[in-house]
Amino acid sequence: MTSDTAFNDRTLSLGLARVAEQAALACADLIGRGDEKAADQAAVNAMRDQLNMLSIKGVVVIGEGERDEAPMLFIGEEVGTGEGPGVDIALDPLEGTTLTAKAMPNALTVIAMAPRGTLLHAPDTYMDKLAIGPGYPEGVVSLAMSPRERVEALAKARGCRPSEVTVCVLERPRHQEMIAELRETGAAVYLITDGDVAGVIHCAESERTGIDMYMGTGGAPEGVLAASALKCMGGQMWGRLVFRNDDERARAQKAGITDFDRVYARDEMVTSDVIFAATGVTDGSIVKGVQRRPGFVETETVLMRSRTGSVRRMIYRSKRD
Repeated sequence: MTSDTAFNDRTLSLGLARVAEQAALACADLIGRGDEKAADQAAVNAMRDQLNMLSIKGVVVIGEGERDEAPMLFIGEEVGTGEGPGVDIALDPLEGTTLTAKAMPNALTVIAMAPRGTLLHAPDTYMDKLAIGPGYPEGVVSLAMSPRERVEALAKARGCRPSEVTVCVLERPRHQEMIAELRETGAAVYLITDGDVAGVIHCAESERTGIDMYMGTGGAPEGVLAASALKCMGGQMWGRLVFRNDDERARAQKAGITDFDRVYARDEMVTSDVIFAATGVTDGSIVKGVQRRPGFVETETVLMRSRTGSVRRMIYRSKRD
């Protein structure tokens, strides 16, 4: 592989941060305006424009949906200048469209990049997810365990009581029984309304967030993004695709999925080095949202590289009209 086609994560990372930043800035004026579609479209347009400035041969493997459902940044879309390394791109131009429309915390623009063919082509279905932070024995918890067993196993590994474990869960009716079982152990349940990429990241920063484990069913594309972040920060994650109908199974087959019951570990969802960037749209527990100041606007981005385990927090400030 020649130098101009090698995946140079150090060089590419700053460009990826700029992509996330510009997407956040593009939808900032729509925070609290109640228009989810307009906010999402603004982020999509900006992210696409910025990606096409990068010297890459990029293919979107996790995007806004199938080509007939997403006019921009659809799965399979080619982005970049067409020169440079071939890369897989997973993105969510606005993770938390509802959060943005309602001016609620933890809306992010999220993107990951890895060498071509190394990110799982997860179909637009659900995924049963389980994640913990770094420092635990491999396989200390698993998707085969019940919620109670997971809490008890993690507590034993930590040397604490189950009541000292905090679990992050997406607040949905489908999770009511799981939440009840978790609370029966004495564990605390941290509920989030949207944004389970952020929920998984919380596990990797448990000393700061107080969250030890993430579990529950959410979007499969977001699962790949979360695995990308966790590969950079450390921690364990597992995911199993969940299908509600034959149409979703057909989507999985189209994406190359043949084993519908397979449990994917973190490094099976992201098989090589990866770069991950997320910029805050609204204030959250990971990064601050877009800040408007007299004469300028400011964003905060977290930028990660799995090769080095580096995590940078970057402030970008630009003039405003």
